[in-house]
Amino acid sequence: MRSKWYSKKWVTVALHAAAWVLLFSLPFLLRPSYNENPAAHKPRETSVGIIGYITNDILYVVFFYINALFLIPSFIYRRKYNQYSAIIVLCFTALLFVTWFIIFNVLAQPRFNIRSHFLFNFFFFLFILAGSTAYRMIKDRTRADRVAREKQTENLKTELSLLRSQASPHFMFNVLNNMVALARKKSDLLEPALLKFSSLMRYMLYETDEDKVPLEKETEYLQSYIDLQQLRFGKNVVIDTDMQMADGHYEIEPMLLIPFVENAFKHGTGMIDEAHIEIKLKTEKGSLLFSVKNRYDPASIEIKDKTSGIGLANVKRRLNLLYGDKQQLQIDEKNNWFVVSLKLNLH
Repeated sequence: MRSKWYSKKWVTVALHAAAWVLLFSLPFLLRPSYNENPAAHKPRETSVGIIGYITNDILYVVFFYINALFLIPSFIYRRKYNQYSAIIVLCFTALLFVTWFIIFNVLAQPRFNIRSHFLFNFFFFLFILAGSTAYRMIKDRTRADRVAREKQTENLKTELSLLRSQASPHFMFNVLNNMVALARKKSDLLEPALLKFSSLMRYMLYETDEDKVPLEKETEYLQSYIDLQQLRFGKNVVIDTDMQMADGHYEIEPMLLIPFVENAFKHGTGMIDEAHIEIKLKTEKGSLLFSVKNRYDPASIEIKDKTSGIGLANVKRRLNLLYGDKQQLQIDEKNNWFVVSLKLNLH
């Protein structure tokens, strides 16, 4: 997988360098102008001051990364607070000494105020220390969050793959039962049923490995399954379908809707008076509206549930994983009617 441009090492180095240049340029950018009395500043004193300032800056940059990359993980994260405090004090003392030695001895700056030097470096040292600590902790927290997200994503992918792998055998079991029923009846409908079955198999073999498929293909798949069931039950079950063509080029996860239809035929057929199933599908303003209704017998539904496989439990879990709060699933049981209503945000 290609990494984001802002996560590349050269971008990070460039951003750090720009931040340091900006930070250490502020005293020069914000200082008052000396154009009114240029003679008050001798060239040697100015050059000595700049060299000393740059030396000081380099030392602070070195301390920043030593603290962030070594001291914090080695002492703070291991709860060695006393040792860490002692090292910080030692670093500050060493920084003061090195700066004093360079300015007073190497650069031979005669006017060196130790008190002012200490106060300025003390507060600036605290600022760099706080910035370095915050940088390390934010960086580690960001990395931990990224790892957690990647782990969660991998877990979700694994679970979705498992749910999808469970859906196919469950569906095949029901369809093969239909074929057996037609064969026992020696029905002339067996041949067209096999053609429909081959169409379903083609879809399952070549389309369901994709993360998403066109909604039009999923609709055709549902219609083929309904036609197959119609051949099996004939006039014993009234099947009303209204699946309108999508008003846009939408995509959906394969075999996401079929468990609802399977459930309707499982519980809405058999020893049921006036068996009736209604299936509706349409798209409206970027949303999928899908509903399935079937009559059922409360006395027999518990027996059928014992062999129901994963069915609705599967699709509920998939919906939660894939769409979260961008889906609304409502299941009602009223007056011996089992009603499933689903609304999906297809964007």
